[in-house]
Amino acid sequence: MSDLVTLDEIRAAKERLAGVAVRSALYRIERARLKQAVAAEPEFDIYIKAESEQPIGSFKLRGAYNMVAQLPPEKLGRGVITYSSGNHAQGVAYAARALGAKAVIVMPDNAPEMKKAATKALGAEIVMVGPASSERQAKAEELAAQFGYTIIPPYDHRAIIAGQATCGLEILEQLPNVDLIVAPVSGGGLLSGTATAVKLSAPDVQVWGAEPELAADAKESFDAKRLVKWPAEKTSRTIGDGLRTQSMGALNFEHVMEFVDGIVTVSEEEILSAMRVMLAATKLVPEPSGAVALAAALYHANELPRVRKVAVILSGGNLEPELRARLEAI
Repeated sequence: MSDLVTLDEIRAAKERLAGVAVRSALYRIERARLKQAVAAEPEFDIYIKAESEQPIGSFKLRGAYNMVAQLPPEKLGRGVITYSSGNHAQGVAYAARALGAKAVIVMPDNAPEMKKAATKALGAEIVMVGPASSERQAKAEELAAQFGYTIIPPYDHRAIIAGQATCGLEILEQLPNVDLIVAPVSGGGLLSGTATAVKLSAPDVQVWGAEPELAADAKESFDAKRLVKWPAEKTSRTIGDGLRTQSMGALNFEHVMEFVDGIVTVSEEEILSAMRVMLAATKLVPEPSGAVALAAALYHANELPRVRKVAVILSGGNLEPELRARLEAI
């Protein structure tokens, strides 16, 4: 087993991110408002960690900046490259611009148009490939070898994990008596980082992952205790474009197996329903991937531990206007 990320690394990332990443708010959803939206009122209080408040609209800034900021000047001067469907792309582009480096982003052709536009607006050069996460990684590696760029991976790196872990530290500070934290999982950066920070700081707090049924490679990996990879044609079926990765990263998987208590899956309708609940009951705006943790809390409470206070991570709020209009019209 590789050496796992330490609490000291996570605390160092927190210091590095000060003044760059926002200490996003933790909002309690009033039960009365939930009762209007779901058939059965939850038995626990739900709090939403609003990573949609980050400058790029998602948690991905934490890990991206934490890694780019540690590069020596000569590597920054050659530029950075990553592969992403959108939110990590924006995180790397934002970090590169802040630190004076060129950013090249390899994106799938099915990435949301607003995420492509936002990445371009941050000054990044975009290279388009097909929908498979393996395809965009291969292209990024090819370009890095050709031009000397430093690869900033979306999840499978200890600096990325340490950066995302700062979200977990903040939840513990904001809600010291939290019983359970639910985070979405795809490549595993947010879940592995959150779980590591939480278990090393407050071992009794439960940490669970939530994932679309249509892209449930992480759930299968967790249950089988071995890393499983799904084909792109399966994972690309989910509306959660940020959760279409074909498998967790190797280092992320080690952290998940060490620190995560369980993973539940949610249906596409549950994701859309959770989005409608969040739009109706709060002022927060979730993208589909960002509503998966709330969907788990609302519709799969019987699979989660019986607790009193649950924090769910709203991982991103880059919601396409057309989808928002459809949800609010229902």
